[in-house]
Amino acid sequence: MALDNNWFSEPHEDMALSLRIKQKLHEEQTPYQTIEIYETEAFGNLMVIDDCVMLTGRDNFIYHEMMSHPVLYSHNAPKNVVIIGGGDCGTLREVLKHDEVERAVQVDIDERVTQLSEQYFPELCDANDDPRAELLFADGVQYLKDATPGSIDVIIVDSTDPVGPAEGLFSTAFYKDCVKALGPDGLLVQQSESPLLHTDSIIRPMHDSLRAANFIDALTLHFPQATYPSGWWTCTIAAKDAPVSFLREEAAEELPFVTHYYNAAIHRAAGATPEFFRRKLFA
Repeated sequence: MALDNNWFSEPHEDMALSLRIKQKLHEEQTPYQTIEIYETEAFGNLMVIDDCVMLTGRDNFIYHEMMSHPVLYSHNAPKNVVIIGGGDCGTLREVLKHDEVERAVQVDIDERVTQLSEQYFPELCDANDDPRAELLFADGVQYLKDATPGSIDVIIVDSTDPVGPAEGLFSTAFYKDCVKALGPDGLLVQQSESPLLHTDSIIRPMHDSLRAANFIDALTLHFPQATYPSGWWTCTIAAKDAPVSFLREEAAEELPFVTHYYNAAIHRAAGATPEFFRRKLFA
């Protein structure tokens, strides 16, 4: 069935994701990218950057929870957290649910992403005024290059696809700066796209680059994401000093805050490696 003009479609190779829309709420060209906001029929508001779906009001909680809670429960004492990207502030909100986090710095190059999120996705921004939060609008690559060595416990790279402003966030040079900035037992987590579509082009090269940068271990976690290409997404945790492990599993069994997707069982299951993926990754 052909779609009419009441749909937003994101094509990817030989497939496409389409969402029925009620209206376009906003469109602008920033110095870095094109941002569009739509109201959809079934998925709430939709943010699109450079023609790619960034988030919807209905399913963003899965992504934001998986980008934050697994890595934080894999670190013994995540006091200082840096988020590179993440301008919609959803990951920041989840990070600040952890009382042990003393400081969370979000570094996004495009202030308009945050301003539009505050307008159209205010539920994601309710931790922006937390005294532990610091919002910077700057180049995340340069921020980590300039960071005090050993000063960060967890780095979360909540970026767009590895093109345009985010391209440098998937390089060996960037990962070397992350290793330098991380303290003992420091961890990095980065969104790593779809295993069905991007294992050869993005995920395996990412693992290779992490090893080349002297991370000693990396683990890719799998989760559903209905509005991203293929509906199957991942994030990859890399460890500076010890194998990636679920260090605070007991604490995660009794979460002191509300989640909608993440729990200890999901954390354990997400690290299971599908056989086709294992063969491609470790061939």
